[in-house]
Amino acid sequence: MRDFPNAVMLFSAGFGTRMGTLTRSRPKPLIKVAGKALIDHTLDHVNAIAPKTVVANTHYLHDQMAAHLAHTGVHLCHETPDILETGGGLRNALPVLGDGPVFTSNTDAIWRGANPFKVALSAWRPEDMDGLLVCVPQDQARGHKGQGDFTLAPDGRISRGPGVIYGGVQILRTEGLEKIEQDAFSLNLLWDQLLAKGRLFGVSYPGQWCDVGSQDGILLAERMLIEPDV
Repeated sequence: MRDFPNAVMLFSAGFGTRMGTLTRSRPKPLIKVAGKALIDHTLDHVNAIAPKTVVANTHYLHDQMAAHLAHTGVHLCHETPDILETGGGLRNALPVLGDGPVFTSNTDAIWRGANPFKVALSAWRPEDMDGLLVCVPQDQARGHKGQGDFTLAPDGRISRGPGVIYGGVQILRTEGLEKIEQDAFSLNLLWDQLLAKGRLFGVSYPGQWCDVGSQDGILLAERMLIEPDV
């Protein structure tokens, strides 16, 4: 079905500077939480939906990422000589991902509960949406500072402002990337296009979520994973 995503882009090229000394010799997606690399936690969710294609972009310590993913079936898009950020990285990977809507995912978050990719897929309405972000209510989030990223309306439309937190998993149509002139750019520029058209939506995640962008997030995520169900 052309209007439903069957490809996943994993963002894994960054320098992980907020991790401090932990990423001096190891890329952030390979930092372990509860004995498993961050990117492998994400791949567990990805594999559960059995997409046709999975792509990971790489830049910092590419050789380690390539070795880790060598037997996973994940395609690599090595960004060189410069890192392309999320928007540029996604556009660079489109020849592999294809031209339909795609999932994208950060690789520095831990989810507890429903599979976030399945949550997005169940809420995806291609006739109304060009983008759908999995968003986390603040009282279900760990390791995140700030007032949230978006306001989520009752009909699912989102607008910028304090409220829910973007959890890092989304479905996007990618046609608007062609209109952006920069080589390296954030997906915020594509979101702005979709917001202007009223085509950017959110879905509330029903479980728990932890940002593991910094060292403190590792312990928070490990505690979250072993908490008893309520």
